Amino acid sequence: MTTTHSHIIDRERILATEKIIRPRVRRTPVVESSGGEFGLAPFSIVFKLELLQHSGSFKARGAFANLLLRNIPKAGVVAASGGNHGAAVAFAAQKLSIPAKIFVPTVASPEKIERIRNCGADLVITGDRYADSLAASEAWVAQSGALPIHAYDQPETLLGQGSVGIELEEQSPEIDTLLVAVGGGGLIGGVAAWYEGRVKIVAVEPEAAPTLHLALQAGRPVDSPAGGIAADSLAPRRVGELMFPIAQKFVSGTVLVTDDSIRDAQRALWSTLRIVAEPGGAAAFAALLSGRYSPAPSERVGVLVCGGNTSAVNFGQPASSKVSGAAS
Repeated sequence: MTTTHSHIIDRERILATEKIIRPRVRRTPVVESSGGEFGLAPFSIVFKLELLQHSGSFKARGAFANLLLRNIPKAGVVAASGGNHGAAVAFAAQKLSIPAKIFVPTVASPEKIERIRNCGADLVITGDRYADSLAASEAWVAQSGALPIHAYDQPETLLGQGSVGIELEEQSPEIDTLLVAVGGGGLIGGVAAWYEGRVKIVAVEPEAAPTLHLALQAGRPVDSPAGGIAADSLAPRRVGELMFPIAQKFVSGTVLVTDDSIRDAQRALWSTLRIVAEPGGAAAFAALLSGRYSPAPSERVGVLVCGGNTSAVNFGQPASSKVSGAAS
C-alpha cells in the first residue's frame, strides 16, 4: 500500500482525532494492582478498563473517528465485525442518526449480536468467520453505495484507537510495559503509534490465531489460523496493512497464550477485581497470569482490558432453596 499523508498514523494526528471524538467517548478508568494479588511476584500492574467504554469495548473510539472525520453518504455506513466493531459502529451511528448495516459471522457471541440489535442497526449474520462477513459487506458496499467502516485497516480507525494511549499515559505515566491483545491490530497499531517506543509494547495473541506473530516472522501480513476461544474478537485472517509497519517499528514482540490461560485470566479478573472480561479482553492479562510474559521485579506493567461483551458471569436467580434460606 502506498503511504500518503492520509495514511499517516502519528502522535499529532492521534491528538487531533482525540479532540474530535472526546465529547462522544468515555475516559475509562485505570485500576492499580499487584502481581501478588494474583499469586504472582509482587510487580506493579495497571489495568486500563476499556471494557467500560461505550458499546463494551475500545472500538467505539475508532467508530466515532470514522463517522466524524469522513464524508457519510445518504446510504449510511456498513461494517463487518466479529461483534465488537459492529456494536461500536451501530452505537455511534445511532448517536449520530446515521443508517448502519452490520455483517457478523455465526461465531459472534449472543451478547454482541444483542448489542448491535439494540442500537437499531440492520444486522446480517453470515459466514463462519470474520473474513466471510467482510466479503459480504464488500458486496453490499458495491450494491448500495454505503461507506465501509473497516474494523482495523482504516486510518481513522487506528487514529481513534490511539486515543487509548493518550488517556493511559495521562493516568499512568510511570508504566514501563504495556500488554495489548491483537486481532487485526487496530488497537495496538494506534497505541504503539502514540507511544513511539517510549514504553515497551508487547502483543498478546491466542495460540489458535497468531496473526501478528506470523506476520512479523514473514516480514508482511500473511494468512493465519483463525480459531480459539476468542475467535469473535482476535481472529481475523491477517493483520492490517496500515498497522504492520507500526508494529515492526514499535512493538517489541509477541506472546502467544492458550485458550485455557485466557479462561483462567477471565476467572482471576472476576474473583480478584470483579471485572467481567470477554476472552479477547482477558487475553493480555493471560500473558502475565500464565507466565508467558514474566516482568522484572521492578517492572511496572500496563494491561489493556479491551472488551467485556460476555455473559461469563451468570446473574440468574439463585436456587429456590437458597432463596428461602437467605430469608430466614
